[in-house]
Amino acid sequence: MKMVAKVTCVAVVGMVALAGCSTIQSGPKAMTFFVTSTGPGNGGDLGGLEGADQHCQKLATAAGAGERTWHAYLSTQAPKLADPNFVNARDRIGTGPWQNAKGVVIAQNVEELHSAKNNVNKQTSLDENGYPVNGRGDTPNKHDMLTGSRPDGTAFPGAPFADMTCGNWTKSTAEGSAMTGHHDSLGPLDSAWAKSWNSTHPTLGCSPEKIRPTGGDGFFYCFAVK
Repeated sequence: MKMVAKVTCVAVVGMVALAGCSTIQSGPKAMTFFVTSTGPGNGGDLGGLEGADQHCQKLATAAGAGERTWHAYLSTQAPKLADPNFVNARDRIGTGPWQNAKGVVIAQNVEELHSAKNNVNKQTSLDENGYPVNGRGDTPNKHDMLTGSRPDGTAFPGAPFADMTCGNWTKSTAEGSAMTGHHDSLGPLDSAWAKSWNSTHPTLGCSPEKIRPTGGDGFFYCFAVK
């Protein structure tokens, strides 16, 4: 077994011209970011933050990365404008860096993730198994990722402002809405808001039927906290 490992190491180094196999960090064990390959199946009702985190953990475990603690990139809104009971997505995901199943880094830290320097696009926003997710130009388009967040990763204000989190991820009805981002960083217009990975436009509602028309399927981002 040792000889086989050594030969494999030499072969890999020869092919990619790296100094040593220790520099190759890819696959489930090194993955710290992915797009869900499927949603829980109930539109914007993800079972709250806890249910969304459990979904991330379940998918990561099935892919071989269950030893890490996974959180969904989701914000929640306070019941009222002055109420401090809200959650910012940016505060839930650890400190980075984060990389996909192929070992490609999407951001070194929280600030870079929420800046123009991030590396979030269709080629890097892979699912937990390392597969690309349908984006703009594909049929069906599934690039709308549920986030409930503003561009800087913070929560929207509460009532009387609009619902941007499908009732803090508990609604699956036609009412309400959720802010989404485009995992492929593409949009119908060449403007920052139209191409934002985390804050482009709200859904038409919270049921699966109201989420799909704008290009989504109830998917979201998962980040390894540690």
